[in-house]
Amino acid sequence: MDLKFTDEQNMFRDMTRNLCADYSGMDVVRKMEDDPVGLPTELWAQMQETGLLGILVPEEFGGMGLNMLDCAVILEEMGRTLTPGPFFSSSVMAALALTRAGSAEQKQALLPKIASGEAIVVPAWLEPDNGYGAAGVQMRARLEGNDYVLNGIKRHVFCARAAQQLIVLVRTGDGEQDVDLLLVDAAAAGLTYDQQLSMASDTQYRLTFDNVKVPAANRLGAAGSGWQAWNACMHDGIILLAAFAAGGAQQALDITVQYSKDRKQFDKPLGQFQALAHYMSDATTTVDGARMLVYEAAWAHSVGKDTARLAPMAKLFACKTFRDVTSMAQQVHGGIGFTLDYDIQLYYRRAKQLQLNWWDSRHLEELIAADILDRDLPRTIPDPFTV
Repeated sequence: MDLKFTDEQNMFRDMTRNLCADYSGMDVVRKMEDDPVGLPTELWAQMQETGLLGILVPEEFGGMGLNMLDCAVILEEMGRTLTPGPFFSSSVMAALALTRAGSAEQKQALLPKIASGEAIVVPAWLEPDNGYGAAGVQMRARLEGNDYVLNGIKRHVFCARAAQQLIVLVRTGDGEQDVDLLLVDAAAAGLTYDQQLSMASDTQYRLTFDNVKVPAANRLGAAGSGWQAWNACMHDGIILLAAFAAGGAQQALDITVQYSKDRKQFDKPLGQFQALAHYMSDATTTVDGARMLVYEAAWAHSVGKDTARLAPMAKLFACKTFRDVTSMAQQVHGGIGFTLDYDIQLYYRRAKQLQLNWWDSRHLEELIAADILDRDLPRTIPDPFTV
């Protein structure tokens, strides 16, 4: 594994760090908390200008066409500042889904708009009381003539009000993986939006579909191929979520180290107390390990190696590290760390949220177990939350 970053990757890191410092500070993160749209306009405009919105869009469609290691460098910097908005949903997951499953016409219609920021497209995937696997997709798409008719509920749809299009996972058959991806107009008749308030105060919506009609031509890919495409996109996307978590963990640790130098107790800095110093040394070791695992997964993807195990490992470990480091950070800060005036609580709340989103720890552990234990005897990953 060669982790000597290229001049171009270092340029991406510096550019993203400077952009986030200027347009995605903690004031912007606070302003976006529970915002009904969740779109930081100045930050989004800068991302449009620098081309960051097209990092995964192929060059032929107006994007940058970066590899996974290039993107991981960028997402790590975004994690440091808890960059808000629909970037991951639209520029990562929607771009991946359209690139993998979309027809030539669908790609040409939407990918340039995603890359330029003209259009925002977000996935609508999870359902109440259902799990993360294919069996968790239970919302039926009934074919009537040339239209699909959708009835059901999707939840945890990030920045849905900012989107012009949704990529909706629907069930079109009785087989476990009989799932399709449909492009749905975000303003379609029969679609109701209800904002969900989360511990991270990010912008999420519960979407209710009441006889929503979608042209059959809006299906991405062949009939019944939706889950395979989505599963592949998720394996790619979680590498970048892991990079975001690693960046957040590093920044939370940096904040805590600085606080331990500035805050005095019994006439000496907190960092001079052995127990607290050991907490931070353990955290430093773990954060470095998380970053290396993320880089390995991103590098492996970039050179065409199998990431069926590395991608879930990266998200599992990086998100656990983010959660554990922010928990330690709160202990070092004491009760004052939970007050809204201090930034560390912003990291603490988002760390747990990220651990639960886009495949939680249990599902990631099952994916890893399936790869290391069942290579010669594939098994069905249990989905205990599916009704």
